[in-house]
Amino acid sequence: RPPRTTAAASTKDSRVYEVSALLFLRESDRRSDCSEFRGALAMDVRSVCLCVLLCVRCWAGPVEDVKIDRYSLPTLCAREVQQGDYVRYHYTGTFTNGTKFDSSLDKGAPFMGLVGSESKVIPGLDRGVQGMCVNERRKITIPPHLGYGVTGAGSVIPPDTTLVFDVILLDVWNKADKAEIRTLFRPQGCRRSVQRSDFVRYHYNGTLLNGTVFDSSYWRNITYNTYVGQGELIKGMDEGLLGTCIGERRSIIIPPFLAYGEKGYGSKVPAYATVIFDVLLVDVFNVKDDVQVEVQDVPQPCRRKAKAGDFIRYHYNGTFQDGTPFDSSYQRNSTYNTYIGLGHVIAGMDKALLGVCVGERRRVTIPPHLAYGENGTGSLIPASAVLTFDLHIIDFHNPSDSVDIRVTHAPAECSNTCTANDLITYRYNCSLLDGTRLYSSYLPQVTLGQGAVIEGLEKGLQGMCVGERREVTIPPHFGHGQDGGSGVPSSAVLLFELELLELQRGVPEGYLFLWLEDSPEPLFPAMDLNHNQEVPLEEFTDFIKLQVSEGRGRLRPGVDSDVIIRDMFTNQDQNSDGKITANELRVQTDHGEIPDHEEL
Repeated sequence: RPPRTTAAASTKDSRVYEVSALLFLRESDRRSDCSEFRGALAMDVRSVCLCVLLCVRCWAGPVEDVKIDRYSLPTLCAREVQQGDYVRYHYTGTFTNGTKFDSSLDKGAPFMGLVGSESKVIPGLDRGVQGMCVNERRKITIPPHLGYGVTGAGSVIPPDTTLVFDVILLDVWNKADKAEIRTLFRPQGCRRSVQRSDFVRYHYNGTLLNGTVFDSSYWRNITYNTYVGQGELIKGMDEGLLGTCIGERRSIIIPPFLAYGEKGYGSKVPAYATVIFDVLLVDVFNVKDDVQVEVQDVPQPCRRKAKAGDFIRYHYNGTFQDGTPFDSSYQRNSTYNTYIGLGHVIAGMDKALLGVCVGERRRVTIPPHLAYGENGTGSLIPASAVLTFDLHIIDFHNPSDSVDIRVTHAPAECSNTCTANDLITYRYNCSLLDGTRLYSSYLPQVTLGQGAVIEGLEKGLQGMCVGERREVTIPPHFGHGQDGGSGVPSSAVLLFELELLELQRGVPEGYLFLWLEDSPEPLFPAMDLNHNQEVPLEEFTDFIKLQVSEGRGRLRPGVDSDVIIRDMFTNQDQNSDGKITANELRVQTDHGEIPDHEEL
């Protein structure tokens, strides 16, 4: 009815239309989504009529809603799409007859947008993606009133057209999200965790939320090395690495605004993509770190500690902080030998070896700036690697060291001490300073001063009494030197445990016989026992043995007396006729005769 012109009529008619509209709206509100027209009750009659005309369709019966076919679901669903989330998905739009009208796959880029009241997609598609999981596939059938309605969309979508969207969800995130950390493995006894300004080395696998791998340090077989908390990483990784322990594995889920944002990362990471980094922390240190020394065992007593300038031999096992071995002297069955404090080894090792005792065991952790630095060394030590060495000190010495003699037992009486040319009988044990026994000997005989033993042992035996015991420490320059010896390592310090058992006085080097008092004058008549003016071997032998038995002379010890006397006789029998005469006994030199007959 057309409205009346008077105010009264207008008021009356308005009431009539108010009632009619109210009834209509209540019915339509029950059947469809026309509740937004309740406000028409406050409008004038003309507006109410317009409202009724707009909602005429509501009288046709129940309105069809979006139909969802979840035809492919992931095994795990950590999160479902909710209003207020941002989503990335691929879609293909078709009519009910299968004709395609649009596809993000054809465009080469997924759709990204907000879900909910501020969504910029048709209402049916906005409803259809709610509750989806990443990697879920849905077929969403959208009736016209939740699609492009009675008007359609240009020449692409006809009016009153039901649409079908095939959707796969790639990503979902919210502006309230933070970097999410999931600890996969954490080793026991975490001594140190990542702090801001630390330098770290880690391996990683980088994936998108749908599982697509976009990068991996394992592909390059090299760790990613960087500072933490100094803007060298994406924000989410800077936060996600804090608190990580060496050897720990964690998964860091980073929303786009804390990752690569609207630009993505080249062809690897698309715009607005959530990224996941599965991280294994290999190493961590700080540029302020110094050498860390953990003393594990110190033998007692420790008589001496290593100092700069000493030459040291030690065994070691070298590992990275995650426990991976990179080198070992034990594998070569040879100690590492070097000088301390002279720059012959890395700076951290030079520092760590100062003050060690023989036999000590210590663990040394060396940061890269005191080791092999940013370059590493070949394929053995990677760049910026922290090194851990488990050390066992075998021995050390200084080039200025002398033979060290320590008397462990002195007999009550000591009237005679051994000296050069004496023949001695002794026993010994020879060991390295770490206690490794090299060899032992019982009752060896040696003539001192004849070069029969190493110089250090010669010095250690000098001046001993019978029954005396000593410990003699011999540096390698008085032992077997840099080349070592049979069973003796190169540059080894040796420890001899000695006991002198017997002492026989000797004769000067080159002598076979020594007069202990003046020789008889004249000598030949004394030798010529039967006074026949000639002395054969038998008579000469009797004469010499008589001198020895009566203490007037001494044969060279350690050699059969008959052999020595025969050599002496041969030396005097100048014409080799088997007898010595008075003329043969007169030995002439440039300075005249030898009056004491030392030739004997």
